[in-house]
Amino acid sequence: MSSTRFVLSAPSVLRQEVRKSIFVANAANVASPGTALEFVGAVGDASATHNCWAYRIGQQYRFNDDGEPGGTAGRPILQAIDAQQMDNTIVVVTRWYGGIKLGAGGLARAYGGCAAECLRLAAKTEFIELATVEFALPFAALPLLHARLAELRADKLGETFHAGGATLRLALPAEHVAALRQLLADATRGRSEVKVLA
Repeated sequence: MSSTRFVLSAPSVLRQEVRKSIFVANAANVASPGTALEFVGAVGDASATHNCWAYRIGQQYRFNDDGEPGGTAGRPILQAIDAQQMDNTIVVVTRWYGGIKLGAGGLARAYGGCAAECLRLAAKTEFIELATVEFALPFAALPLLHARLAELRADKLGETFHAGGATLRLALPAEHVAALRQLLADATRGRSEVKVLA
C-alpha cells in the first residue's frame, strides 16, 4: 500500500437513501481533535436519529456510534477514511430512520459506504507534512537562498537582519529539510545551522 496520504481540498457532502433511511455524509479537513469536534457540533442535526462520526489526524483517531449498535457506524466511517488514505479528515454521517431495520451488517455497510462514497467524490490533494525551520546566514549567501526557495517549496515566515547577515524562518515540506541543510552547508562552508522548530 502506498504511503501517500491525502487531505480534502474543500468540505464535501453526500446524501444516500438506504431502505427508506436517509444518510447524509459531511466531510471536512481538520487540523486538531478540537476542530473535529466543533465540526461534529456544526453539522450534526439534533432532529436526526443518529449523528455518527470518525476522524483521523495523523496517529490520532476517534469514532462515535451515537446510539447505533457498537461497531456499526463510527468504526466503518473510520475504516472508510483509512481505506482512502485520508488524513486530517472528519466525516459525520447523519441518519434519519426510515422504518426498516438494517441489521448490524446493513448499518455498517450503509455508514461506511456513505462515508467512502463522500470521500471518493470529494476534491483531494496530497498531504504534505511541513516543517518550520530557522537559521542564520551571511549577507553574501542570501541571494542564493532566495533563488532556491521555490525549488525547496519553501515559504518565508520571517527575515530579520543583523550585523553579520540575516536570520530566516521558513516553512517547507519536511522531506526538503535535508536539501536545505546541504544548500546552507555549501553556501556558508558549514557555518549555518538549521534548527527545526516544528
